[in-house]
Amino acid sequence: MKNSQVTIRDIALKLNISTSTVSRALRGVPEINPKTKQAVLDMAKALHYEPNLIAQSLRSNKTHIIGVVVPEIAIHFFSTVISGIQDKAVEYGYNIMICQSNESFSTEQANLKALVSSRVDGLLVCLTRETTDYSFLHQLHEQGIPMVLFDRVCDELPVSQVIVDDHDGAFQAVAHLFANGCRRIAHLAGPSNLNISRERLQGYLDALSVFNLEQSDELIVSCPTMKESAKAATHQLLELTNPPDAIFAVNDPVAIVAAEVMEERNIKIPDDIALVGFTNEPVGQHMKPALTTVAQPSYEIGQVAMELFLEQVNFPDKFKPKKRILKTKLLVRDSSKHLNSKGVIS
Repeated sequence: MKNSQVTIRDIALKLNISTSTVSRALRGVPEINPKTKQAVLDMAKALHYEPNLIAQSLRSNKTHIIGVVVPEIAIHFFSTVISGIQDKAVEYGYNIMICQSNESFSTEQANLKALVSSRVDGLLVCLTRETTDYSFLHQLHEQGIPMVLFDRVCDELPVSQVIVDDHDGAFQAVAHLFANGCRRIAHLAGPSNLNISRERLQGYLDALSVFNLEQSDELIVSCPTMKESAKAATHQLLELTNPPDAIFAVNDPVAIVAAEVMEERNIKIPDDIALVGFTNEPVGQHMKPALTTVAQPSYEIGQVAMELFLEQVNFPDKFKPKKRILKTKLLVRDSSKHLNSKGVIS
């Protein structure tokens, strides 16, 4: 047999039947003689035949492939979201094509263009921290390409979204710190263009207001590049004349950097400064002390994103964009617990 991919023509020649008969047999058309159908299936298996997905997509105008764009695959949150997407996709006969933007707007644009050029049936996208121009996403929407945004979204796009209740998660984190005796709580904030940063900041501010705690601009330090700018931001907080007794970080990577800075400066967590993160990265529970964090249902985010896509493609006439908001959960660990007079965490 030749080295090129086996085609239905090769099967037809082997069995001395027409290519149309082979095609109908492979598609399970009921009118085909059962013996002929079985002969075709047996020959296809013997020749290691694989269907030409490109040819099929040209005929049906569907590839059954979903394009997924995330900022960083290595981050546990995003890899778990992808698992949720893939498990649900496979259940409904879809495959996924994953692209990583590396938190770069230009790379995100290139990824989207490549996926669309590959004729994916739709897009599931988490925006980069650099993304402030949504014109290309608007263009894709106007072209009729099904799209779902998750985690980092844009409200000006009329597409379905899956997010968590970032505001409530942040509020509960600050409420926990207050309940543990913290009264001067700082916030390491994320880029203001991201919805998650804005919601977590507002949850922090609303909690301060409810518990009559000080709201001060000096206690809110932005980390525009997240982890990369967290070191300088933490030093800025620690060098205040009246430093905080607790820090709530926009995410776990930022909180981990803050912990490293405090260790360098011989500041003890939690008895000098309590620390809480957000996202529940696995490394957090292995820190000393283990990091208190706000957990997100990342696998469920992926599953729901895929479900919203399926609603759009299966019921296009009835489709209206939906926003699904999932609950978070505070995971209390040692980094936010105070020490009693005997030096025991209580």
